[in-house]
Order: sequence, then structure tokens, then C-alpha cells
Amino acid sequence: MAQIQRFIPMLAYDDAPAAITWLCEAFGFEEGFRYDMPDGQVGHAELGLGGQVFNLASTWRAAGMASPRDLPGRHGQILCTVDDVDAHYERARAAGATIAAVPVDQDYGARNYRAVDLEGHRWIFQGPMPDAG
Repeated sequence: MAQIQRFIPMLAYDDAPAAITWLCEAFGFEEGFRYDMPDGQVGHAELGLGGQVFNLASTWRAAGMASPRDLPGRHGQILCTVDDVDAHYERARAAGATIAAVPVDQDYGARNYRAVDLEGHRWIFQGPMPDAG
């Protein structure tokens, strides 16, 4: 039996259609489902990587959903596991991601880097450390 994903981040973007395109290009996510509203906003979309998903939608200020660019500071980060941190970093950098920290081996046995997307959500991409042998 497949494990059900129990926590699913839901992110808001001022320009959700552009964010979907950029996130797929820069971070390698795949668009699974998308519900476009008649006014061009995205009511709901699911992007995934390696069988795990997160949701996003256009900002909905009446319900308190704002883009990080409207906030005075970072409200959180999204941690995403990838197979090859260095290759992922190069892809994100080439697509114009703002790199907050380059790939580094961590004392707890993982390698990661941090990037900020086009509207200010901060992502940590983490994977195994390269073999030292």
C-alpha cells in the first residue's frame, strides 16, 4: 500500500500562472492538476516531484492569502528532497532563482542549498552527500 502524503504545503502567488511555469522550469516540478478561474486567476494547482505534491493558487486577499512579497519577512520555508543537489542547484541558478546559500555538506549527513522563488517563497533543496570514497 502506498504511503499517503500527510502534509501538503499550500502557497499563494500574485501571478500563479507565471509561478507554475517558472517553478517547473527552475525547480523541475511537474504540473499535475490545475483549475483556472474565469478571470485568469488559478483557483488551485498541484505541482509534484518524486511522487510528493504541493498546492498553489492565486493570492486571495479576502481570505488572508498574500504573496511573500507583501510580507515584512519570511514566514516559513519549504524543504524538498532531491536526488542530486548540485545538479538541481545548477538548474535553479540557470533559470534565475535567487540563491540564498550554495550547496553545502551539513553535519547531519545531508547536502543542501537554499533558493528564493520569483515571489519570495524560500526553498531548501536537500539530498544525500556525495560519496567521500
